[in-house]
Amino acid sequence: MQTFDPDVASAVVIGASGGIGAAVAEALVAAGRFSTVHRLSRSVTGLDLENEDSIAAAAAGFAGTPAPTLIFVATGVLHHGETPERSFRTMTADHLLRDYRVNTVGPALVAKHFLPLLPRDRRAVFATLSARVGSINDNRLGGWHSYRASKAALNMVVRNLAIEMARSHPRAIVAGLHPGTVDTGLSEPFQRGVAAERLFSPAASAEYLLGVLDGLTPADSGGVFAWDGARVPA
Repeated sequence: MQTFDPDVASAVVIGASGGIGAAVAEALVAAGRFSTVHRLSRSVTGLDLENEDSIAAAAAGFAGTPAPTLIFVATGVLHHGETPERSFRTMTADHLLRDYRVNTVGPALVAKHFLPLLPRDRRAVFATLSARVGSINDNRLGGWHSYRASKAALNMVVRNLAIEMARSHPRAIVAGLHPGTVDTGLSEPFQRGVAAERLFSPAASAEYLLGVLDGLTPADSGGVFAWDGARVPA
């Protein structure tokens, strides 16, 4: 298991006011493995994934502080104001672009401004929530065009970031995470038919995901991993 030194390690949770983000932050605090757990969100600290200036300002706020060794992006959108498309006939430019802005562009811009904060001399992790439905090879049902495409694009961003970071930060890990079906507002309309044992509380999901991160090494960087540690196909 890979560990962090609590005397020199701090963590940043982006989207810390959401269901999974809040649970991840609480789990990190409870574990006592980080000197500080920074909680960033639009509602509390003004970090807006659709506003690069706010992302840059949030990252600049870490100047002179201990370098974070974990950056966890727990953001995403599925159905807020838009229902996932069951057919290509219901696609709209607004829906497609909204999902790309939040699910792909936002985490990419977080990486742009936060990855330079990671230390080069020890283990460091950048993780972002993705989804199994973003897998091209695993897609057997179709539909959900905007969400699927935006998560597939995010998975490519994760891969690109990992390749680039390996050149300057050989001990860094960049990973996407599929949390499964979590009992939050994002999944609430789609929980019918989910077996009780596969509907996770945010707290359980957070523990699963942090356990997955503990088991990753730099050789895994660029991959997307499910809550149970299985690699999600590209």
